[in-house]
Amino acid sequence: MKPPILTIIMSTVIAGTMIVMTASHWLMVWIGFEMNLLAIIPILMKKYNPRAMEAATKYFLTQATASMLLMMGIIINLLHSGQWTVSKDLNPMASIMMTTALAVKLGLAPFHFWVPEVTQGISLSSGLILLTWQKIAPLSILYQISPTINPNLLLAMAIMSVMIGGWGGLNQTQLRKIMAYSSIAHMGWMTAIMMYSPTMMILNLTIYIIMTLTTFMLLMYNSTTTTLSLSQTWNKTPLITSLILLLMMSLGGLPPLSGFIPKWMIIQELTKNEMIMMPTLLAMTALLNLYFYMRLTYTTALTMFPSNNCMKMKWRFKCTKKMIFLPPLIVMSTMLLPLTPMLSVLD
Repeated sequence: MKPPILTIIMSTVIAGTMIVMTASHWLMVWIGFEMNLLAIIPILMKKYNPRAMEAATKYFLTQATASMLLMMGIIINLLHSGQWTVSKDLNPMASIMMTTALAVKLGLAPFHFWVPEVTQGISLSSGLILLTWQKIAPLSILYQISPTINPNLLLAMAIMSVMIGGWGGLNQTQLRKIMAYSSIAHMGWMTAIMMYSPTMMILNLTIYIIMTLTTFMLLMYNSTTTTLSLSQTWNKTPLITSLILLLMMSLGGLPPLSGFIPKWMIIQELTKNEMIMMPTLLAMTALLNLYFYMRLTYTTALTMFPSNNCMKMKWRFKCTKKMIFLPPLIVMSTMLLPLTPMLSVLD
């Protein structure tokens, strides 16, 4: 894709999300979603092949259905309240329809089926945008309507998402599918806390975006899309191999790393609200995610897979990909734990 065209399309995607985040009129919110959807399609099909075409079609159909549901919720709310303002007092029926529409847009279970399929069919750079930037707009609307959302509906979707995000990724070997299931699980954690502390959801989203961004950038740097190709990195880039180990542990939410912050604070917040079963279930299903991250770590950094050359290091051309943001991102996705007291004040 030519740079001027890519710039125009990317700026439309960004503008769409910004309109959704800043609009106080429901029609503008809907228009923002539509702008974003129509501009992201060419980005998904950047490397044109039948798989990308299929992925973009699936994405378009699910998102268009979600937009239709959202518009239906907006109209029901309009008929009951007589106004278009994005306000805290939504009609219960409208609230359920909007929540369902936003769940489809986010890929929350039971509307998660499109996420692994679409992510697998597109390139790593498009997958990066799909699993990070595309989550911001729906979550910002959920944040705004959080006081009126039906708690049972939201918590049921949260638990299902975390469970499916754990189970679905267990026997995957494709890295993009693993990242997609990881995304479903993280969305589950975010919606679980939405009712009790929306600010905590924003913290979780920020850390999730930083970690996913770093993981995708490392995979793009190595040009790896399967566990098999990742297992060959030990004799090409040993440093990156050990960094992937750290990142996977952080994504799994192990204590000394950044990924532990949102899990710790969400479990703490839920127990403060006298919920025992919910955080217990969340923590137990997080172990499933940790298992498949551990499997990736094992194949990448903890074993020396046979390579076709006799030397320990492989002779290769210098990598020309410029990843200037990688060092600060790696630091942020692994070493933010000491900032937890400051972050807990934000809530």
